[in-house]
Amino acid sequence: MFKVAIVCMSDKGSKGEREDISTQVIERIMIENGYEVSEKILIPDEFQLIKDTLINLCDNNLVDLILTTGGTGFSKRDVTPEATEEVIEKRVPGIPEAMRAYSLTITKRAMLSRATAGIRKNTLIINMPGSPKAVEESLNYIVSELKHGLEIMVGSASDCARK
Repeated sequence: MFKVAIVCMSDKGSKGEREDISTQVIERIMIENGYEVSEKILIPDEFQLIKDTLINLCDNNLVDLILTTGGTGFSKRDVTPEATEEVIEKRVPGIPEAMRAYSLTITKRAMLSRATAGIRKNTLIINMPGSPKAVEESLNYIVSELKHGLEIMVGSASDCARK
C-alpha cells in the first residue's frame, strides 16, 4: 500500500479562517483507491515553508506520493508550482497536462492552472487545484494510473507494455 501525504497551501486555512475541504476530498478519493493517507499538513502560502515541507517528506522517505492542493493560480501568493519545481529532480509533465486537458472539457478556466508534477528521490509530487470541485474532477481522472507510475518509481514493477 502506497503512503500519501496531502499538503494544503492556504493562508486563510492555516489561520483557521477557512475550512480545508480540498484535503478531505483528496483523502476520501485516495482511501477509496487503496492508498494510506499518512500525513495531512496545512501551511500558509510561503515559498520556503512549502519547499522545506516537501523536502522533509521526500528526503526522510515518509511517503511515496505527495498531493498538494492550493497555490497554483495567479495570485501573487500562489507559489506552489515554483516551490515544487525547485524541489523535484525529475519533471513529470504528463500528469498536470492530463489534468488540464480533462478539466478543459468541463471549464475553460482550467487553462489558468499552473500545476506541475515531479519526482524527488522516491516520492512523486503532484500539484492539485485548490477548489474542492476541481480537485475531485482532476484526481478522479488520474488516480487509476498513479499506482502503475508509483510501482515503476519504487522498482516493484518494470514492464510498461500493455498486452
